[in-house]
Amino acid sequence: MTDVATAVRQLLATAPEKTLPITYQQVAVALGLTPPRTIQRVAQALEQLMRDDAATHQPFIAALVVSRRGDNMPAAGFFELAVALGRFPDDTTQHAKAYRHEYQQVLASRSNA
Repeated sequence: MTDVATAVRQLLATAPEKTLPITYQQVAVALGLTPPRTIQRVAQALEQLMRDDAATHQPFIAALVVSRRGDNMPAAGFFELAVALGRFPDDTTQHAKAYRHEYQQVLASRSNA
């Protein structure tokens, strides 16, 4: 796991629930990442965490990070990788429901840790 991925996992695992979800930009700022490509580095770290979580059958901790578009949903890459990893259905009309379920699973797993 990259240093950024490790730092992102630690941040998300310990963030107070009332501060979640958190945006990609907030993750970058919290980790002190500086340009160039700060959001890209966060996204790459989140993708690595998704692969790791899929391999260990854990909820995607990356579900705690959302786009700042205002819909409280992750960026498209999250859904594409979730489908590729076999966690989400191909049917995009089911993605919001699958995401909400994943988000709740992550919160439950954090409280059990």
